[in-house]
Amino acid sequence: QVQLVESGGGLVQAGGSLRLSCAASGSIFSTNVMGWYRQAPGKQRELVATITRGGSTNYADSVRGRFTISRDNAKNTVYLQMSSLKSEDTATYYCFADIIRRDSYASINDWGKGTLVTVSS
Repeated sequence: QVQLVESGGGLVQAGGSLRLSCAASGSIFSTNVMGWYRQAPGKQRELVATITRGGSTNYADSVRGRFTISRDNAKNTVYLQMSSLKSEDTATYYCFADIIRRDSYASINDWGKGTLVTVSS
């Protein structure tokens, strides 16, 4: 059993900051790419940022320069530091991870249940 649990969402004023966390737990041998997607009401889910195990990052154009993704491999945890937040950043944020299971060495892609970020203008 593997699960991803996000935390850190909430209500913030435009221009403010929030830090999201996502911890993977369970039968984990290793985590490879980890990252965040988001889905605003009435819109499709979109990629926000990804980070490889070695630390290479990729960002959506809409968040580059404002958001920073990082990870702690020892804790199987990925973070998203969000700054200069805008109303259009309002969405449910979902983390994901490419995981090698400890019990079977199978590669799986797992998702968290999401955490809501609301930016008030």
